[in-house]
Amino acid sequence: MSNELLLPRAARIFISFVALLRANGFAVAPEQTTALLAAIALLGPRDLDDIRQSALATLAPPPERRAAFDRLFDLHFRGSEAISRDDEGEDDETVRLQEEGRGDEEPLLSDDANESGLSATRTEALVERRFAQLATSDALRRLAREAPRRLPRRRGHRRMRTRRGPFADLRRTLRDSVRSDGEILRLGHMKRRQRPRKILLLIDVSGSMKSRTEENMKLAHALVQAASNVEVFTFGTRLTRVTRALRLKRREQALSAAAHLVSDWDGGTRIGDALQAFLAVPRFGGYARGAAVVIVSDGLERGEPDALRDAVAKLSRRAWRLSWLTPLATGPAFRPQTEALVAIERFVDDLVDGGSSASIVAHVLALGRRRAA
Repeated sequence: MSNELLLPRAARIFISFVALLRANGFAVAPEQTTALLAAIALLGPRDLDDIRQSALATLAPPPERRAAFDRLFDLHFRGSEAISRDDEGEDDETVRLQEEGRGDEEPLLSDDANESGLSATRTEALVERRFAQLATSDALRRLAREAPRRLPRRRGHRRMRTRRGPFADLRRTLRDSVRSDGEILRLGHMKRRQRPRKILLLIDVSGSMKSRTEENMKLAHALVQAASNVEVFTFGTRLTRVTRALRLKRREQALSAAAHLVSDWDGGTRIGDALQAFLAVPRFGGYARGAAVVIVSDGLERGEPDALRDAVAKLSRRAWRLSWLTPLATGPAFRPQTEALVAIERFVDDLVDGGSSASIVAHVLALGRRRAA
């Protein structure tokens, strides 16, 4: 008889919560699980807040992972009600781009919101998205395997010992000279340490990118798991930071959390306004400074091309390298035809194919070939 069958029915939900924490990288000892069950039995909780406090006291998540702990707790015990969708409770990581008071643009219902995914609109459509549980592709496996050594790096301020380098290691040289009665036999050298470069990923989730949204979000999760300094935003008619949700280790849990955060799936396209809003928030704009910025979008802009051009120009000045990946770039001989892509072509370092996970992964991994600056 399995251990699960020996457990009381009321205790199984708490045991499965501990298993969920372990699957997402939390260290929970068997004694802590026993303490959690004892605390709940002793307290006689009247609501979920009492259970949450018992879990915090007995499982002791590290302070830096408290947000992930709370997210997993809400997803496990509250399910789809974990995140409030009320407009009044909209957090500071979501910026609405749709102008207020525009009576000539009535929001579309989800059933009518660009079902074909072939055209771009300005209209905001608030839609709930569900992601299928698909197998991991070869491209995502390659990203997870090669990212730690191939993602772009930069020279840090700290120095390290080396056999050859541009800086003299005086401390080591003088210490070694003591062994030879003050005579310097060999000069020590130092060089700057290599540090991972920040990566900023901006994903278009509008209706015209509908066929690629799921694969792009899966790729974003794989990238966040492979590197610690990746920031991910989605944009359509709203700008939403989804980095915190994608830090959950299990892909199904992470995409489910992101699906609740983003409310403008498959809706209108406001690329210029989204990038302007990104730069207008100092905390967001700081993510782009010195970073490898990757924008995944078809560039089918329905707003003013001047706003898009100005935003891309500002973003390029902050970024270490700015790449625009579009499904429209089907080959090396691609030349932009849309008004938006023509306007931003001179400000981007790369305007290449973004129509498949394999092409996006290949480009992201190739960014590390550039010499660190």
